[in-house]
Amino acid sequence: MATGRNIRTYFNGTWHEGDVPVMRAADHGSWLGSTVFDGARFVDGMAPDLDLHCARVNHSARALMIEPTHSDVEILDIAREGLAAYPKDAQVYIRPMYWALNSEPSAIMPKIGPSETGFAICLEEFPMLAADDTVTLGRTRFRRPVLEDNVVNAKAGCLYANNSRMLAEVNARGFGNALVADAMGNVAETATSNVFMVKDGVVFTPIPNGTFLAGITRARHIANLRADGFDVVEAVLSFADFEAADEVFLTGNLNKVTPVSAFEDVSYATGPVTRRAREIYWDWAASTG
Repeated sequence: MATGRNIRTYFNGTWHEGDVPVMRAADHGSWLGSTVFDGARFVDGMAPDLDLHCARVNHSARALMIEPTHSDVEILDIAREGLAAYPKDAQVYIRPMYWALNSEPSAIMPKIGPSETGFAICLEEFPMLAADDTVTLGRTRFRRPVLEDNVVNAKAGCLYANNSRMLAEVNARGFGNALVADAMGNVAETATSNVFMVKDGVVFTPIPNGTFLAGITRARHIANLRADGFDVVEAVLSFADFEAADEVFLTGNLNKVTPVSAFEDVSYATGPVTRRAREIYWDWAASTG
């Protein structure tokens, strides 16, 4: 992101201080967008689900026809080595990345092979939102793509231009994020995060249908809430369902739980389920070390 501070970069087999250059002008990734990444968090000495985020960047690379150069465990070990340079109370964003270096003769397809892949990890101190911070949501005309027209089965950099359009559109109307439809007009997620709603004590979230990344943090919240006795239902949800909700909250790696205070002209309070979701997430994280 290069919006944080105290950046450290792993590249070419060693850790470097600062935001060092890692891509060349003719790299396939720099001009044709063959980049994938993942994001994890280090907070108060904890790095929840870091192993799963390291595994997912390898999955994303393969989905984008990039051959990984490091095993899941190797990426995990490198990330932990880099995190050791930060104080325990630091809040660090962890971003492993791959990109294609060269092209096949068509110039469009990346050349596949371990020697054709760039790899880096970027660590930067980036504060989480305060527990009482909230976000508002607006409607956007831009939708989530499907597998037939984009690489929705990867956490790919090329997908994020569409997210930017969504955010720019709703920001211009005074909203902080966008509640986004899939190709069929049902709610998929927001421009940056997965989304949950609560109605009469039951927790609902859009069912994964291949148009959005069903996140690692999303899955962790589902498991935690169910273990805590909540009914959590993955379902086809409409915008009307969200307008009628009692609570709405976002989940994602960057801030884990973000309460929603409004969707267009409908307002919500930060309710007991949202607060409980945050509480049991950090209880779980502390229990796993």
